Amino acid sequence: MAELDIITMGRVSVDLYPEQIGVPLAEVKTFAKSLGGSATNVAVAAARLGHSSATITKVGDDGFGPYIRAALEGFGVDPRFVSTDPDLRTPLAFCEIHPPDDFPLLFYREPKAPDMNLTVEDLDLEAIAAAPLFWMTGTGLSDEPSRTATLAALEHRQGGITVFDLDYRPMLWKSESEAGRWYREALRHATAAVGNQEEVEVAVGTSEPFEASAALLDLGLELAIVKRGPNGVLARTAEGIFEAPPIEVEVVNGLGAGDAFGGALCHGLLSGWEPERVIRYANAAGAIVASRLACADDMPTRDEVEELLEGSGGV
Repeated sequence: MAELDIITMGRVSVDLYPEQIGVPLAEVKTFAKSLGGSATNVAVAAARLGHSSATITKVGDDGFGPYIRAALEGFGVDPRFVSTDPDLRTPLAFCEIHPPDDFPLLFYREPKAPDMNLTVEDLDLEAIAAAPLFWMTGTGLSDEPSRTATLAALEHRQGGITVFDLDYRPMLWKSESEAGRWYREALRHATAAVGNQEEVEVAVGTSEPFEASAALLDLGLELAIVKRGPNGVLARTAEGIFEAPPIEVEVVNGLGAGDAFGGALCHGLLSGWEPERVIRYANAAGAIVASRLACADDMPTRDEVEELLEGSGGV
């Protein structure tokens, strides 16, 4: 088996994107099928940037399971850690597309998504411990047995970079306070965290980017990243605060931008870049996907990211 640069763990789905833009689901006539799920898309984005990656997730024993494995392989992501639940169905996710800033999602993850049934027995703890970068998400903490499995994975890390994507989805939690409790437990094992202002508030009780990033570092992180929408991105380390301005593009579909940001963040961290360069690069990758219709299919290459950076003033 090939050695891996990155292992991600978390949500997977089959995304159904409407081919009619600007209309509600009731009026959509046709959909395009695509690989989806935040952690899965981050692995795809990292692979597109040249890294050997794999994702730990679970699919149903249905026709979409083989589709997901084949799609991962097609994107250059190792599917060896994709297990199968014998009873639950592979999740579906529908979206509406109303540019520039309205992209409602409709999840079909009931009664439970297979990726929430990941157990410790599903994990290759040796591979998780050895990976230079491990990426996990808040969604994986929202229910058992995935919560226990995710925490076990974190506890087995032996150095390297461990990124916690806060990825707060209110509909998957009983309460915000419960999410905050488990977020803080997981953050004890992470070296970096990334989230938007709503997500950092769940973790540390404030959405103010400067205060939240400081509070995250107080929990033991080496790097805290707060995405501020139209105000760009803020990163904080023990050495100081770094900011990246937004990159203006014509938004087509903003749903995949965060996952592209995540894959590019992995690339920058593994490359040993300074924080400002990392977040500027990740910002550019996110902007590129926001300007495109699809998500996994439209993750950018290194050349595309560098070209956009050069056109917007570089780093």
